[in-house]
Amino acid sequence: MPTSTSQPSQAATRSPIRLICIILLVLFVLLGLAVLITWLVVRPKRIIYTIENSSIQNLNLTNDHLSATFYFTIRSYNPNKRASFYYDSMDATVNYNDQNLAFAAVQPFYQRKRNVTRLNLEFVARSTALPSAVSKDFLLEKSTGKVQLDVWLKARIRYKVGAWKSRRRTMRISCSPVLDFNRFKNLKRTYCATEL
Repeated sequence: MPTSTSQPSQAATRSPIRLICIILLVLFVLLGLAVLITWLVVRPKRIIYTIENSSIQNLNLTNDHLSATFYFTIRSYNPNKRASFYYDSMDATVNYNDQNLAFAAVQPFYQRKRNVTRLNLEFVARSTALPSAVSKDFLLEKSTGKVQLDVWLKARIRYKVGAWKSRRRTMRISCSPVLDFNRFKNLKRTYCATEL
């Protein structure tokens, strides 16, 4: 008799656990299908950043202190058919040999689907102190006529697909244009690397 009463109680405890497991599995599969269908419909693509133009004015490097104004035109192309982007904030730096030369902030903006946005950035370096080795390298490259500068951007963005908006994410963009000091222009369009 005791064995007949213990079997239904074990079956009774296993039944709700089994039901919960099946429900969780079904929910997991449905969620996976929803994500897959959304991805297939949206087909997200990376935003393409390039530096279109650049120049330097009022360059002065004396006693390991740099003063200059750097101008960069950065082109942002959103190739997505269904996704647009909110840029809530964007900070930019121009660097040489991992040394920050100047800083600029970009006003928040909204980039629509299949849209090209141009950002005209102005970086002002006012007597920026450089290590003597970096200063010597800069002068050496300048004497050859071409200097390798890096432009780094860090943006807080949100996706918008239809009425849905994502949470904020950080996007990092790095560009390495080569400036021609004979013409004070970049040599060619520079493609940037993005990390999201």
